[in-house]
Order: sequence, then structure tokens, then C-alpha cells
Amino acid sequence: MTNREREQATLNFKRPEGRGTVAETFYPWVLTTDRFKEEGMPAKIADGAKDITNNIVGNKANQTEKYLAVEWGEGVMEYEKYLGFDPVRRIHFVLPFRRFEEKIVEETAEHIIKQDIYGRQVIKNTGSDLKLDYKPVIETQEDWDRLKEHAEKELEEYFTDELIEAAYGPLVEGHERGDYSIRLNIEGFFWVPRELMGIEAHMFAFYDEPELMHDINEYILKIYQTKLLKVIDLVRPDVVYLMEDLSGKNGPMVSPECFDEFVGAYYKRLIPLLKEHGVGNVFVDTDGDFAQLIPNFMAAGVDGFLPMDVNAGMDIVAVRKQFPTLKFIGSFNKLEIAKGPEAIDREFERILPVIRGGGYIPGSDHQVAPSTSLENYKYYISKLKEVMEQAGADIQ
Repeated sequence: MTNREREQATLNFKRPEGRGTVAETFYPWVLTTDRFKEEGMPAKIADGAKDITNNIVGNKANQTEKYLAVEWGEGVMEYEKYLGFDPVRRIHFVLPFRRFEEKIVEETAEHIIKQDIYGRQVIKNTGSDLKLDYKPVIETQEDWDRLKEHAEKELEEYFTDELIEAAYGPLVEGHERGDYSIRLNIEGFFWVPRELMGIEAHMFAFYDEPELMHDINEYILKIYQTKLLKVIDLVRPDVVYLMEDLSGKNGPMVSPECFDEFVGAYYKRLIPLLKEHGVGNVFVDTDGDFAQLIPNFMAAGVDGFLPMDVNAGMDIVAVRKQFPTLKFIGSFNKLEIAKGPEAIDREFERILPVIRGGGYIPGSDHQVAPSTSLENYKYYISKLKEVMEQAGADIQ
């Protein structure tokens, strides 16, 4: 089987030949790769897997990478192949109003105000290392209207058919051969307004400014229906996942009714298009305990979830019993990896019923923590390969 065929069989409730896919949930945390480098990982491998924002900040020569984020994923794939994972080519599609120049806005004897890569302003008082939120990207409808004007200019300059082809086109041949699967990350309809407004203002906006919320999400959807679909038509990703993070340890931050109106309604218009244009599976990335919203997500067309945050109470075995067709990536308690072989073995025993049931690629339930030694991580990977020989074993 090719890598793509193996992943498709693993996620689509089939019995893969030999073993199921061995892959990680997310690209690595820089602090973790720095530790691995100290413990013997080649510097070229560890440094090549730096996170996407680091790549953008340091990549002044190729500014299309800030939106059509492809190059950074090559280093991540080489890092994962070095560790023994199956090749996954991670790519992003970034909205045209979600990247800005990092710069100092104001500097006085008392403080420094900086604009970060996302357009937010933060303040750091003299003598303190603490950065505090100072000004969100938007506060009013007028702010959003100006941001849309900026986005239209960015669309014209950075999202041409030629630039999309140049960025993503080189991945097509290897993907079609099955050398690697493609996993495409985009931002969701809860995530983006929160990032633009700030957490508290976003929560009030559901009730105080619903028109603004819908205006933002309609604009996101329009870009996905046009520019994103050009990327989809080109590379046909095996997995597209939307970042949302709409839950905490105590449950969702929005009611089912708010979800349906402000998030699910847009999924229902987007996900069928993604499927029609060749996307294999649509996942949602959300932390915390979101169990209450699973029926709403599924009704909106979502195939599965990652990373299934164990420490927030997401029990993958119980969720699978309640929702037998739901698919998962992740759900291995990252904190257990740092504890060593016995803890790792116990965690695999916990999730084995879901592995045997199919529709599941086990991985860390978030980025592997820097408390993890390279030795323990290598043991985890070796055990993962062994356990994935049972992937889909219970499928008739």
C-alpha cells in the first residue's frame, strides 16, 4: 500500500494491509525539538521543523509563504520521517487579513507597544517581561470594513492562480504517487472572529453584534469558496482540518444554538463543497471538552476530530461507543509519554479498542511536551508501530 492508501484505509474504517498509519497529530513544539537536539537529534532535522510563524517571520524573501504556507511543512515532514512516522505533508491556507508585519507602534520610557504577526497590539511595561493585550485587530464595524479593504488588496497581490500553482503545484506529483498524504489546515468560523476581537469582546458579540459576526464569517466563506477551492482542486488533500478551539475543560464556550447559527451554518455551506472537490475527510481541531456539541458538528458535516484532549475529560473510548461513525486523530495523553515505557504501554491499552475499531490515527493529544525525552518519544513511536498492526482488526 502507498502512504495515502494506508491513511485512507485507516481513517475510513477499513483493515489496512500490514498496519495502520503511524503519524503525529501536530507539527512539533519548538521547545521540544530544542530538547531533542540537545539529546542527539541532528540540528538540521530539529531546526527544520520550526513552527510556521517562525518560518514566516524569517522568510522575507518569499512573502507569499505568509498566506500560501507550504515550504515550512517540508522540514516538518523530514523531522517526522527521521523519527519513523509515515510521511505527512502539512500545508496551510491563511486568510488574507491574518498576517501582518511585526513592528513597534510606540516606545516610551515607560513601555513598548508592538504589533504582532496577527495584527494585535501588545504592551510590555519597562522592567517587566509580561506582554499584555493592548488593542485587538478590530473593535468596530468600521475597523472590519477597513480590514476587508486591506484583504482585497492582499487577495489581488498574493492569491493569483499563478502564485497558488507555484506554491502548491510541486506537491501534486508526490501526492498522486502516494508518497505522502496531504493535511491542509484552515481557520474556522469561531476561531477567526475571536482572534480579531479578543476573547471577551467575541463572547459579547454573539449577542451585541450578530450582524458583524455574520459579516466576518460570510467573508471568510467567500474566500474559501473561491481561493481555497483552487488549492483543493490542485492538491485534493486527504484531510482538511479547521482550527476552532471553542471549548475549555468545563465545556463549550458557546451554546448549541449559538454554534448552529454562527459556526455550523457556515460548515453546512463549506464542507459539501470541499467533498465535491475531492477532500477525503474534514476534521475539526478543538481543545477542551466539546462533547455537548458533537451532534451539532456531525449534523454540519464534520467527519472527525483532533486532538481529543484527554486532560480535559475527552474519553475517546466512551465517545466512540456513543458515536460509532466518528473519526479521530490524536487522543494519546501527551503527559504519559514523558513518564516512560510503562505509562506509554498503559495508555495504548486504554485506546486499543478504538484502534481495533478503525477510523482512528492515534497521536499525541496536543504537541508533545518539552518534558518528554527523545528516548521516551522513540519508545512511544516504536510501540505505536506495533499497536497499529491491530488497526481495524475488529472490522468485519
